[in-house]
Amino acid sequence: MTLILIAALFLGYLLGSIPFGLVLTRLAGTQDIRSIGSGSIGATNVLRTGNKGLAAATLLGDALKGTVAVVIAGLYLGGPNAAMAAGLGAFLGHLFPVWLNFKGGKGVATYIGVLLGLFWPAALALCAIWLAVALIFRYSSLAALVATALMPAFLMWQREVPLAILFGVLTMLLWFAHRANISRLLAGTESKIGAKG
Repeated sequence: MTLILIAALFLGYLLGSIPFGLVLTRLAGTQDIRSIGSGSIGATNVLRTGNKGLAAATLLGDALKGTVAVVIAGLYLGGPNAAMAAGLGAFLGHLFPVWLNFKGGKGVATYIGVLLGLFWPAALALCAIWLAVALIFRYSSLAALVATALMPAFLMWQREVPLAILFGVLTMLLWFAHRANISRLLAGTESKIGAKG
């Protein structure tokens, strides 16, 4: 079982480390996504190129790599425990991709994708919370921080204790990845949704 979980973690990491934002923007001939905005390879920063299609494609790719990792591991590598290991791996792969010197994205889309694969009602709840906070305050980072902070409690309420523990860990990692955003939010200098630069 230990070897299966390690294999699932590794599979998830490989899938999660695919840098869709960087790949898609390069294929489209735009500037290096890491040289604009926050320097992140995620969909929010891709949106700062002004290309909404590329941002949507990045969001979809980053989410699906989490979902695919979870589904493959769950079906072929040993059920729920393997699926959770793959989800953790995918999230770590997105945040710390080996191909980019371990400097990846912020993890929001992959977080959603992993959640979708493991317990889809929670993914819907997260998206609803994100949308509500984003519409009110127009900060993508704040919406992500609030929505993910509430997920472990939501999962506990749903009596999904192992998932609550897993997403407690993922939430802490996501908040760590957003530490610069948190500083800018506190300083009032964070970019709002749709802003360039």
